[in-house]
Amino acid sequence: MCGRFTLTIDSNAVARAFRVPVPKSLQTEPRYNVAPTQDVVTVLNDGEPHLDLLRWGLIPSWAKDASIGSRMINARAETLAEKPSFKRLLNSRRCLIPADGFYEWQKVDGGKVPMYITLKGHEPFAFAGLWDSWKTVDGEILRTCTIITTHANDLVAPIHERMPVILPPDAREMWLDPGLHDANILLPLLKPCDPEAMQAREVSRRVNSPQYDSSDLIA
Repeated sequence: MCGRFTLTIDSNAVARAFRVPVPKSLQTEPRYNVAPTQDVVTVLNDGEPHLDLLRWGLIPSWAKDASIGSRMINARAETLAEKPSFKRLLNSRRCLIPADGFYEWQKVDGGKVPMYITLKGHEPFAFAGLWDSWKTVDGEILRTCTIITTHANDLVAPIHERMPVILPPDAREMWLDPGLHDANILLPLLKPCDPEAMQAREVSRRVNSPQYDSSDLIA
C-alpha cells in the first residue's frame, strides 16, 4: 500500500516539473509527511492539464457519508476494471499525484522501521491516481483521490508486498488523456517502477506521527 509520501518542492517547482500552469491561489509549501485525509497536489485534465488540490482518500459520488474516504486511500491496479467503485473513474476520472518519495514500514525484530523510497536522482515523479466528486449534506462539493498500487518490485518487496504505481513521463500523457477510455490500453501502464531506478533507506520513526512534518524526517 501507500500510506505516506513526500513532496519536498513547492507548487511552482511542481508546475515546472510537469509542464503545467499553477493557479495563483494554489501555493503550497514542501511536505515531508503527507498523510491520508489531507489535501494533496494533483494534476488533472478536464480539457487542459493543470494543478489542483484534492483530499487524499476517495469518497465515491454514491457514498452515504465521508467516512469511507479514510479506507479508500489506495486502489489495487489488478481490480480497477472490475470494482464498481473504480471502473467508472478508470474510464474518465484519472489524475496524477506528484511526489518525490514515499514511506513503507519494514518488519524487523522488535517492531517496524520506516523506509524512505525515492528515485536515485530524487527527482519528482507521479503516482497514478483516480478522483471523484462527492456532495455533502450542505451541498458542498468535495473532490477526493486515491493512489493506485501494484505488486512490489525487487527493491520494495523486502519492505512491503505492494507499492504505488509510478508512471514514467510517456505514460503520464496517456493516463491524463481525456479521450482515452480503453482499459486494455490503460491497465498495462500500471506496472511496478524499474527497481534499478530506485533507492531505499531507513529514516526517523517520527514519521509515524502525521502531525510531524519536517525536513529532519528524511535527513
